[in-house]
Amino acid sequence: MCGITGWVDWEADLTGQGDILEAMLGTLSRRGPDASGIWLSKHAAIGHRRLVVVDPAGGSQPMTRRRGDKVYTVTYNGELYNTLELRHELEGLGNTFLTRNSDTEVLLMAYIQWGAACVERFNGIYAFAIWDEAEQCLFMARDRLGVKPLFYTRQGGVLVFGSELKALLAHPAVHPVVDAEGLAEIFVMGPSRTPGHGVYRGVFELRPGCCLIYGKNGSRLSRYWSLVSRPHIDDLDVTAARVRELFEDAVERQLVADVPVCAFLSGGLDSSAITAIAAAAFKRENTGLLHSYSIDYAGNERHFRPDLFQPNSDADWSGRVADYLGTSHHVVEIDNYELADALLPAARANDLPGMADIDSSLYLFCREIKKEHTVALSGESADEVFGGYPWFHDRAALRAKSFPWVRLLRERFKFFSPELVSLLQPEKYVEQRYQEALAEVPRLPGEEPFEARMREILYLNITRFMQTLLDRKDRMSMGVGLEVRVPFCDHRLVEYVWNIPWAIKNCDGMAKGILRRALGGMLPGDVLRRTKSPYPKTHNPEYLAAVREMVLDLLDDVNSPLLPLINAGEVRRLAESDGSLFDRPWFGQLMRGPQFLAFLIQVDAWLRTYKVSII
Repeated sequence: MCGITGWVDWEADLTGQGDILEAMLGTLSRRGPDASGIWLSKHAAIGHRRLVVVDPAGGSQPMTRRRGDKVYTVTYNGELYNTLELRHELEGLGNTFLTRNSDTEVLLMAYIQWGAACVERFNGIYAFAIWDEAEQCLFMARDRLGVKPLFYTRQGGVLVFGSELKALLAHPAVHPVVDAEGLAEIFVMGPSRTPGHGVYRGVFELRPGCCLIYGKNGSRLSRYWSLVSRPHIDDLDVTAARVRELFEDAVERQLVADVPVCAFLSGGLDSSAITAIAAAAFKRENTGLLHSYSIDYAGNERHFRPDLFQPNSDADWSGRVADYLGTSHHVVEIDNYELADALLPAARANDLPGMADIDSSLYLFCREIKKEHTVALSGESADEVFGGYPWFHDRAALRAKSFPWVRLLRERFKFFSPELVSLLQPEKYVEQRYQEALAEVPRLPGEEPFEARMREILYLNITRFMQTLLDRKDRMSMGVGLEVRVPFCDHRLVEYVWNIPWAIKNCDGMAKGILRRALGGMLPGDVLRRTKSPYPKTHNPEYLAAVREMVLDLLDDVNSPLLPLINAGEVRRLAESDGSLFDRPWFGQLMRGPQFLAFLIQVDAWLRTYKVSII
């Protein structure tokens, strides 16, 4: 993985503006710690920061190739998992390659050969920009499920793009201005942003499965991929076999790298399945033991208390699965005070307030893994694709006319200033975004009402909640130079599972029943049947004490930019309580009172660090 950035300007000569491009690249150094490169022409500036994963000698970027008198330059972040197939096809069409096995060169040659239609042939995760010097045209695209990020903004005749918001903000034409809609994305939607919304005024994120062409005559945005609803004709046994086939192929494709590969292992169904396939591949290819990693927190064994949202601890399960699969397993234990201190670097990695300690713990976890490995496989997205979250199985949540993870709006907004509440109109804003999302759902004519509703909920999860977790995984891992791959986001698997009826998805009376059936014989029976337990969080009161102290310090700081936005009295009351004022999550499954306080710490840090102007 890497960091990409650059801009196009029809009014200026950019050949002498390398210093600006270098400054933009400097913000992405953690995404690409191994190398840096720039390419300049009169109207285009293209930059790249590299994390070496495949073809260390041949994959330098920006990469330029010629066809006749035409020159094409690419900056690319991602991995193609069908590189060899594409390369053989391109060679059969008369193309020659200068590198040993660079997927960057394959991607660029695919564009030269097929133009914008090249993206329809890619299996992978990617965000890239290609400049056609002859046509004076920029082509940008993002992978189907949105694993890799790509932001852009237009300021007059200037188009600026980058892997992260901080790269755009390093350009002199882009300013950190936030209006009411941007504030609503932060405070109303929580970490779950509206797809395509960049929070800052005039800044957008290229949506998953979309591409953008920018030339002198303007820009054209188009979608090249979306979910398609069609009848599912396979019976239960055929469906389970097909799910297993697609999943195994996805994992095995994503093991390809010229650097060490490991796996995240919580002991839950999803990560255990990925680890099982990866470990078997390592043994088959005689490449040594697969290393696996799990996370825990200092003192958690004494303080963990099961509840509806987190019914059991991962600690015993991850070790048991590691022993069963024969991996070299490592437990990364997070100190609770360090967890609180990492709230600020996590917010900087994210460029926005995020999921509080759910982010900072992942940041610290990835930082430790990076000491020995460059690539990791992770189980994100299985619950969105197969329907594993509690709200898929809660009648009240299914009847609700809102996103099931956006919780406790009225309770939450008593902690904000009346002026902010009046400006944002939280319930109206959520309703608007919810209706927009429902209008996108690809319907299946004749589908009975319950199946149609489950299709809606699955669509909301795949296009909204899943994006939240993918963004988190990308920013926290790339913030320390670790590439994380997500096999459950293989688009072929997602397309197939999308049309499996709910009764089959939920077969055998269990959430994600079809996945459990597909994985039969791969894992111990109790692991296959284990009730979902979400990403682990700390239960140690040391963390709440540290966060409480930080919030109280902010409340006593008359210069805090947070103060005009909050009801300081209510926030102080929450900070001085035992954290039980939020006895249910206010976002997703995990974020409660302590996480809400930590979220406010991140908001304050964001406003200060980025010198945000609110209009």
